[in-house]
Amino acid sequence: MSSIHRLLSGALSIFRKLRERWAGRELAILVVGAAAAGGLWAFIALADEVVEGDTHAFDTFIMLSMRNPADHADPIGPAWFEDTMRDVTSFGSTFGLVFVSLTVVFWLVLTKRPHAGFLVFASLAGGTAVVNALKYAFSRPRPDLVAHSAEVFTTSFPSAHAAMSATVYLTLGALVMRFSEGRTLKLYALFIAVLLTVLVGLSRVYLGVHWPTDVLAGWAVGATWAAIVWVIALYLQESGTVEEASDPQKNPPESR
Repeated sequence: MSSIHRLLSGALSIFRKLRERWAGRELAILVVGAAAAGGLWAFIALADEVVEGDTHAFDTFIMLSMRNPADHADPIGPAWFEDTMRDVTSFGSTFGLVFVSLTVVFWLVLTKRPHAGFLVFASLAGGTAVVNALKYAFSRPRPDLVAHSAEVFTTSFPSAHAAMSATVYLTLGALVMRFSEGRTLKLYALFIAVLLTVLVGLSRVYLGVHWPTDVLAGWAVGATWAAIVWVIALYLQESGTVEEASDPQKNPPESR
């Protein structure tokens, strides 16, 4: 009888663990899915206002608040601060984002997580395609209210720096959270990802190369895309298509 009792207790324990695991995944999918829906709604609402021209007063007020009232060609703050903002904006440059992304992709491949690496690569390539398509569709001119303090080569809406920073850093932040143990480390990873995203976006307005609504739209697009990728990753991990966050060397597959 004691053997049967231990067997039933063990089976019940396994069932509880599986239920807790699925419950956590389902909650995560629900929360992140809601965030994706909210980001998409925010972008659509903002784009509608921009197309109608209703954001001009807001854009003008925010942009001029970052400029010397006596000389709109001069951003507020000392010269070293302007140089710092140029350094900050480079965190959202194509080279910077590609370098960071490929570094992480190759790390995943080298640690025997090739499917996770491919998912990260595909998500970032897809995000780039979406942002460029939106830029082409809206074709909003760059701000002409103030002098640009950085070189620009594309149209304005949405901000690619803001969108791709959100896509890359939030995706990688979520990845680090999956590989981290403890709430403090997870929150730290999320904080750094959000901080970089926000700073890059603000730098674009400060340097006069984007309207504030360009950056807000970029954040909405990037956060939405990162959330969608996260939901897909959770589903693929459950199906075994993409490797779990745990180290495969520490948790080798059971022999059959």
